Amino acid sequence: MIADIDALRSLVAVVDSGSIGAAARDRGFSSAAISRQLARLNGRLGIRLFDREGRGIRPRRIAIELADEARTMLAQISRFDRTVRTLTCAFVEDHPYQEVDRMNERERDLLAGVPDRLYVGGEWVEASEGRTLVVRDPATGEVVKEIANASPADGMAALDAAVEAFPVWAATPARERAEILRRAFDLLIERKEEFALLMTIEMGKPLAEARGEVAYGAEFVRWFSEETVRVQGRYGPNPEGTGRMIVSQHPVGPCFLVTPWNFPLAMATRKIAPALAAGCTVVIKPAELAPLTTLYFAKLLEDAGVPAGVVNVFTTSTSAAVSEPIIRDPRLRKLSFTGSTPVGQRLLEQAASGVLRTSMELGGNAPFVVFDDADLDKAVDGAIAAKFRNIGQACTAANRFIVHRDVVDEFSRRVTERVQAMKVGRGTEEGVSIGPLIDDRAVAKAASLVQDAVSRGARVTTGGSVIESAGTFYAPTVVADVREGSDILREEIFGPVLAIIPFDSEEDAVRIANDTEYGLVSYVFTESLSRGQRMIERLETGMMGLNVGVVSNAAAPFGGWKMSGLGREGGAEGIHEYLQTKYTLTPVP
Repeated sequence: MIADIDALRSLVAVVDSGSIGAAARDRGFSSAAISRQLARLNGRLGIRLFDREGRGIRPRRIAIELADEARTMLAQISRFDRTVRTLTCAFVEDHPYQEVDRMNERERDLLAGVPDRLYVGGEWVEASEGRTLVVRDPATGEVVKEIANASPADGMAALDAAVEAFPVWAATPARERAEILRRAFDLLIERKEEFALLMTIEMGKPLAEARGEVAYGAEFVRWFSEETVRVQGRYGPNPEGTGRMIVSQHPVGPCFLVTPWNFPLAMATRKIAPALAAGCTVVIKPAELAPLTTLYFAKLLEDAGVPAGVVNVFTTSTSAAVSEPIIRDPRLRKLSFTGSTPVGQRLLEQAASGVLRTSMELGGNAPFVVFDDADLDKAVDGAIAAKFRNIGQACTAANRFIVHRDVVDEFSRRVTERVQAMKVGRGTEEGVSIGPLIDDRAVAKAASLVQDAVSRGARVTTGGSVIESAGTFYAPTVVADVREGSDILREEIFGPVLAIIPFDSEEDAVRIANDTEYGLVSYVFTESLSRGQRMIERLETGMMGLNVGVVSNAAAPFGGWKMSGLGREGGAEGIHEYLQTKYTLTPVP
């Protein structure tokens, strides 16, 4: 249905402008994409809509008549969409909304310097099939860049380059690898404003938070530049005294890194830096929705002196088709993925045939437990940080606020006041703390989860509405009195919605918190040291914040239990995900 609507819009644009090229510029698509949409319409209707004249086109009478009907239909669809959004989502008043401006000259200059090609074997190359994809600003819907769209052949070319470069990079002295990574860190700090602005443009987070991500992402590069020279083995006699045992660490080999759109820099550095530190070469596929930061980072790594073929980047709109041949290729020895659990499960199935080393950072459903003895000032501050950082689009975002019944009303009142004061708008605007969600599907999911909770008896105390604009905005929302069994407690929200459920006893809190298939992170607020220690032992998560609302740190082993993933990223453990152990026995000297 959506594809047909896009085709109708392209038909109208071509009829109005008289050329595919002009229509492509107006719509923000490539000329090839417009041609494919028109061909699809031709096929669906069984008629020829256009005659060709050299390199141009001439609309036939049927095309002009159909375009007139399409204009009417598209206008009706637009009105219907706005009506549905209003009827299903507008529970309470709108939040302060900062009207967004289009891109300014500084942003255009920055985007002009971002590569629009694939990075393979140290060269910036076009996609082999000439396909492109567009990247949009979610705050405005505006196309900000058209970039290469890789095919399976392009993906394999990237793997070929990584395989060829691996022996030399693995043999490069650790100190030399460390110095290259340190130069990359220095360049990243030097260009921090460029990276922060680029992230805000392509995925919407407020500029202040984007600057925080640059600092966080850069720290992984610095941390692993230092870890490079700390990889150690051991040597000693065997228990029988008949030989000597040598245990050594070696790079695992070429790696395939798949990163998400929500932290486009930090997720790239958290994977690339330890891989390079260990002596591995990489192929990296950033998310289609926010690939520009990774392309810009590849350019930075090139400037830092990373040799050709050590880092290879491809962007694609057909991730499954391009990724599977890479994963199934026996030359690949490591897969690292951050994303949803269902996609991670499919990738694990593909990796199993080659017994591939894997790291999986998957979904979360984080509990945020507030006991009756908690410092409510700290708890509210922690709640705002744990829920609304990155517009709620983080696997570590608190999903279920489990609050003791004696303090739940006061907690709800305080967080509601804080959330009501949040300013919504494009992340580049002054004072904005809530930017757009990544796309329409994210908005629809947030609205659906809130609607389900309300239908089961919950109350929306603020927000609960789609903000009408050119972008994909959902008002920051607090939902109180959520009932057990509500979808909002079972599914990862990935949006600015804070859902509160009361509890009566510590046993209740533990039961509700652990009642999920996920186990990434938990948050607990209590002034009781003994209770805090009990919760550390009883909550089924790989990470925990005790009286803090943010746990991420480059020096910490990031990862979860249960369906939240495998392996660890960051910390001393992070580099070992890219190393393999060899034991050697020698005779007594």
